This record gives sequence, C-alpha cells and structure tokens, in this order.
Amino acid sequence: MFKKTILLTGGLGFIGSNFVTYYVNKYPEHLLINLDSLTYAGNMANVQEIANKTNYHFIKGDITNFDLLTQIFKDFKIDAVIHFAAESHVDNSILGPAVFINTNLIGTFNLLEVARKTWIEEPFKYKNEYKEARFQHISTDEVYGTLGADGYFTEQTPYAPNSPYSASKAGSDFLVRAYHHTYGLNTLITNCSNNYGPKQHSEKLIPTIIRKAVNQEPIPIYGDGLNVRDWLYVLDHVKALDTVFTKGESGETYNIGGNAEKTNLEVVNKICEILDQLKPLSNKSYKEFITFVKDRPGHDRRYAIDASKLKATLNWVPEHNFEQGILETIKWYLKQF
Repeated sequence: MFKKTILLTGGLGFIGSNFVTYYVNKYPEHLLINLDSLTYAGNMANVQEIANKTNYHFIKGDITNFDLLTQIFKDFKIDAVIHFAAESHVDNSILGPAVFINTNLIGTFNLLEVARKTWIEEPFKYKNEYKEARFQHISTDEVYGTLGADGYFTEQTPYAPNSPYSASKAGSDFLVRAYHHTYGLNTLITNCSNNYGPKQHSEKLIPTIIRKAVNQEPIPIYGDGLNVRDWLYVLDHVKALDTVFTKGESGETYNIGGNAEKTNLEVVNKICEILDQLKPLSNKSYKEFITFVKDRPGHDRRYAIDASKLKATLNWVPEHNFEQGILETIKWYLKQF
C-alpha cells in the first residue's frame, strides 16, 4: 500500500523525465503515475532506468481528454498532481499557436477541474480521504515578459507575456491561482528560468549548439546574440520542485533560478571552448561555425530570476554553477551524438 499516489503529467519530456527518475528512486513509498501523450518531445528512453520499478506506472494519454483524466483519478485514487505537461517551444508557438492554447490552457483546466471534483466536497472543504491532496503547477519565467539591463523577476512581478507560448503559460498560471482562491484547492506554482542538462530535446538552444558544432555545421544564433537568460541545471530544478511539493505553502508561488545569467553568445562560446578541449578539430575552433541569423519575432531581451523567497523560506540553493552543469551536459550529449 502506497502512502501517496501522484499523477505526474508530461513525465517523458525533458524536465519531467528528470523529475520522474529522481522522485521514483527517492520515494519508494509513493506511487507515481506518469501520464504523457508521447508527442515529438516525449521519449520513453528518458525513464528507462526506472520503467520496471514497482512504484512507477506509465499511461499514454492526453491532458486534453477530460474523460481519461476522470477515469485515472477514479482508478488510482489520485491524491496529488505534479503538472509538467506543456507545449514549450517559442518558435513553434509563433508558427502554430493553436496547440499551445489547447494543451497549456485547456489541458490545465481539465486537470484542475477533475482534481476539484474528486477532492473537494464544496468550496474550501476537502473530502476526508483527500485532506492532504495538492496540485503543483510547473511554469516559466517567460510569463513575466522581458527585463532591461537591471532588475530581476520576483513573485510580485506583473505578468507581461510576449509570445503565444508565454501567454498560454500565463493563462494556465491564472487558472491555478483562481482555483485556489475560488475553491480552496491546495495549489503551488513554480516559475523557473531556462533549464539545461541531460535529456533536453534537440530543438532547444544548448543541444542545438552542441549538435551543430559536432556535425561541423553553422551554429545559428538569433540577432546579435546578446539576449540574456538565467540558466538552471535541470537536477537543481528537480530538487527545488521536490522541496516545494514537500514543504511549500498552499497558494504560494516560488521562483526558481540558477543565478547564472549568460548572453546567448557567452553560452555558445563556452560550449565551443569545452568542445575544443574534449573533441578538438585538427585545424580550427568550433567557434568558427557560429553564424548570426535573423532574430525571432518578439524575442525577449533579458530574463533573470530572483529566487530569494525559495532560498529563505524553504532552504533551497542550486548545487551546480554554470561551468559545472554545462560540462556535464556536453559530456552527456557527446555520447548521444
């Protein structure tokens, strides 16, 4: 008999699969149900090492399917949700925003509504068997828009999303907030900075840089390459999410950042320098493949996270600096490529 049965959505994607592997190993007393629709971003190999664990169960399905969610809650007596599932690539959201609205908004609404109907007798009154049930929603710093040269995103920063992706995530955040304030649902929201590390889909910036460099192809960098992101190693993010899920206060939002601001140009130069050492070319540096391309529409200039609330109230700190994390990441991708 398991102490808790958690429905985790999107557990075959990048961050979700890293979390699944960590959590299943750390908490054998909890049953984790991994619901994933296996889009292009999901990969069964990402959870291969825990696939046969007795406290892990995979279901192929979509969070936009309300009836399926209802059945899963009923069959497994779900008493917690950790919600990763999302369409997340900004370029794709510019080309085809509809799927982002469907998954990120409608899918999140479905989860909230099924959780409400399953756990709550009436607003602010949980059913006895679900008194400890909670809903954790994983979001992004992109909901806050863009920063100038100074300042940081805090939990009080007004939302100002600038892409269809970030707008859909902002909407999902607001739905989670509304279900807490209207129905008393025990919710948690985390907004994280740019993640990197093993198992990230090859379409993202850092895997793209590594792949293009190794194949000696042009390494595309948008605009002038001076857009700034705060980089967070995925395992540090996973541990932060575990901390929030275990100890976070109901209704609160927690920002998670790596305290590692880098321009895109700094990131690509660092990767090329490491590759020059680990896999040197005979007569040139990988930096010679850097190519500047037309900037993406609405490209936010700078993101930077203030994670002081999480550090002060829940005692979390990132364990990896960028130099450590990027070296581990490159070594992992070299084995893949």
